[in-house]
Amino acid sequence: MLSIRPAVVTDVAQILAFIRELAEYEKLSHAAVATEADLRETLFGARPCAEVLMAEWTGEGATSPAGFALFFHNYSTFLGKPGLYLEDLFVRPAFRQKGIGAALLGHLARLAVSRGCGRFEWAVLDWNEPAIGFYRKLGALPQDEWTTFRVTGDALAALARSV
Repeated sequence: MLSIRPAVVTDVAQILAFIRELAEYEKLSHAAVATEADLRETLFGARPCAEVLMAEWTGEGATSPAGFALFFHNYSTFLGKPGLYLEDLFVRPAFRQKGIGAALLGHLARLAVSRGCGRFEWAVLDWNEPAIGFYRKLGALPQDEWTTFRVTGDALAALARSV
């Protein structure tokens, strides 16, 4: 049986474990440098930057951490409304095909509606065909006309120092 709940500060170690498992799946382990201290501060500190849902599966008398969704609000100037952005969605391999990913997305969609959001969006790696097919089945449409740009590390520092 599945249960979904908001994460609490005592979930930080599990959240970090999920992040590292997701990074490994996405072939990006080298980029997953977050620490428990980072997550404690940015998710549960004085000014939380994001929220997390924890998915737990109960079976055979035990409850196991099965997956998570990390999300935050953004804003659409065109709609004049907030949006919900899903940064990470991950279900452990042993718990896939049980409806957990769809349940997390449905939970987030209801949350977006209840918070007056005009949209709910996320990104997926181009090579991740299983995820792309899953999202399409749920009615999500790719936004192929947009290209994501990112500035990190030294380039971010240089931009911050520029004119």
